[in-house]
Amino acid sequence: MARHYCPFRPRFLDMTMPQLDWLRRIPWTLVACALILMGLGLSGIARGDELAHAGEFFSKQAVWIILAVPALLLATLLPYRTLRHHSYAWLFASVMLLGIVYFFPAKWGSRRWIPLGFMNFQPSELAKLAWILALARYLMYRKNCRRVTGLVVPFALTLVPVGLILKEPDLGTSMLFLPVLAAMLFVAGARLKHLALVACLGAAVLPIFWLAMSAEQKSRITALFLQRDGGPAPTGDGYHLHQSKQVLALGGALGSRLTGTTVEDPLAYHLPACRTDFVICMIGERWGLLGTMGALAVYLFVFGRGLIVAASTREPFGKLLAVGIVTLLATQTIVNIGMTVGLAPVTGVTLPFLSYGGSSLLFSSVALGLLMNVAMRPGYEM
Repeated sequence: MARHYCPFRPRFLDMTMPQLDWLRRIPWTLVACALILMGLGLSGIARGDELAHAGEFFSKQAVWIILAVPALLLATLLPYRTLRHHSYAWLFASVMLLGIVYFFPAKWGSRRWIPLGFMNFQPSELAKLAWILALARYLMYRKNCRRVTGLVVPFALTLVPVGLILKEPDLGTSMLFLPVLAAMLFVAGARLKHLALVACLGAAVLPIFWLAMSAEQKSRITALFLQRDGGPAPTGDGYHLHQSKQVLALGGALGSRLTGTTVEDPLAYHLPACRTDFVICMIGERWGLLGTMGALAVYLFVFGRGLIVAASTREPFGKLLAVGIVTLLATQTIVNIGMTVGLAPVTGVTLPFLSYGGSSLLFSSVALGLLMNVAMRPGYEM
């Protein structure tokens, strides 16, 4: 039926219909989850400021949240398939930025940031997302990944950013790439026996990686096996593990917000990086076991919803993109929480949406926004 022009139809109705359709299709449950996690993270950062008698982290993180929420929504605006054509360029740019960090002086013993004046930009956060986009584009129509030789190019695309990040040194971030690679290869059609063979080969060369690690990286791994409960706090890297478990336990079931502090000694609450890598300990101390389990429940909902999005997406690039983002966020969460309870070595991996840091929060928000973008367009829609 032909569409007739109505002279009495206001023009603003035609202009607002696309915006209304965009708002209607946004998965608002995922937006709510992101806001809940940001709020919990802000409360943990506030508690860390209180214990450290400094309030700069809370106010800065509040500003980053104000910027991150629009970034999350903007990532859903344009169809995600438009990013496919520029994915290799994004990966090349991110690799160049990973190389540029070595021209700046080391900070806290590593070269991970590019100072921009108003913030320290961490290129590895961009590299993770750009690499997922490039890998999704490469694997979307490939069938040769069902052979062992077909795994060469995906691993080559992975080893370049991993090698640069490992040299910073940043062992934690480099660890995130391999689980994501395995998940995306499996969804693309790689055989389990081939992935198992690659894993065995990787285990065989671990001694070489051990020799290439810095003394600090080796110390963090050995501290994992030398940890002990009770007694005086150890020195060195073992101190972080001891204090993180102690501060987490001090929250009890309901947290200091409701029951008050249980120990008068301020040294018992001392925890380095309590607002960045160990922010979950601050949440556990402030809101107790219930608050910690609540945060984990929100994460599980996000990951489960992301897997549903990946399973229901018919377009291969979108399916691979969704799988990569979910695996990245889930692996990052597992590694971070694992190190706080002594199940993984202490690394510089932040907790998505909770830890203090502009680069981490912004790119985690963009990643979730892209996942929502795929959920809004499950077919071949442009």
